[in-house]
Amino acid sequence: MTFKAPIKIRLARFGRRHQPLYNIVVSNRSQARDRVPLEVLGTFNPVPIPLTPAEAAKGEKPYKHIELDFDRAKYWLGVGADVSDRVGFLFKRAGLLPEQWPNPNKLTQQVSKQVLREHDTVLEEPKELYRKR
Repeated sequence: MTFKAPIKIRLARFGRRHQPLYNIVVSNRSQARDRVPLEVLGTFNPVPIPLTPAEAAKGEKPYKHIELDFDRAKYWLGVGADVSDRVGFLFKRAGLLPEQWPNPNKLTQQVSKQVLREHDTVLEEPKELYRKR
C-alpha cells in the first residue's frame, strides 16, 4: 500500500478558451483544481511563443514559457508534497527531480537510455512449504 500525501503540486488552468495558461500551485489533494491554492509556485504557458523570422532563419525551435520559484518548489518537495505527472515532467526538465522519478513504467513520456550492463539472474533452491513427518 502506498501513502498519498495530503498536499499535491499540480497545474490549475486559467486563461481564455483555446488559449490555456496554467498556474503551478500547491493545494490540498481533495480540493478542486481551480479552488484557491495554498501557494502559487509559478506559471506555465503550453502554447509555444512564435519565433521572429530572424530566429526561424537561425534554426531555433519555439519554446514554451515557464516561470518557477525554485526555492519554494524545493521546499514543498522536501516536505513531501506529491507531484502530478505533468508537473513532474516539468520539474525533471528543470532539474528538480531525478530522471527516473517515480518509476519508468508510470511515465507517459520516457526517453529510453542505453543499458550499461544486464542484470544478473540468481536461481534459488525451492523451499519446502510443509514439514516432513
